Amino acid sequence: MTTDDEPELVHEAAELVRPYVITNGRDLVDDSAFSLLTLVTVAQEPPRTKPLDPEKQRLLELCAGGFLSIAEIAGHTGLPVGVVKILVSDLTEEGHLYVRAPIPSAQLVERQILEEVLNGLQARFG
Repeated sequence: MTTDDEPELVHEAAELVRPYVITNGRDLVDDSAFSLLTLVTVAQEPPRTKPLDPEKQRLLELCAGGFLSIAEIAGHTGLPVGVVKILVSDLTEEGHLYVRAPIPSAQLVERQILEEVLNGLQARFG
């Protein structure tokens, strides 16, 4: 005897198992290596290796257009951030991806310096 609730349970279970399967049950050893803002792109000369998993191939295709953050990759792929970090870590170790820290935010300039620049420009150009 089946109920209407069983298909929902199967669907929910599939969503829970999938990230575990994608990462082969692994977790990042050093989670601080990648933040949500870490920028990722394809390496200049990626190695020619065996065929990649579909998820890793999708990451390479996404990053081929330029730098994307870990958060953007997770958003585009629909994968959890932790899974994306593991996949990026694997691809970086294999030489497929290049990662770098995010660009630091601009530091505020003191108001006095801006006023001196403005006064100098007004004196020079009227």
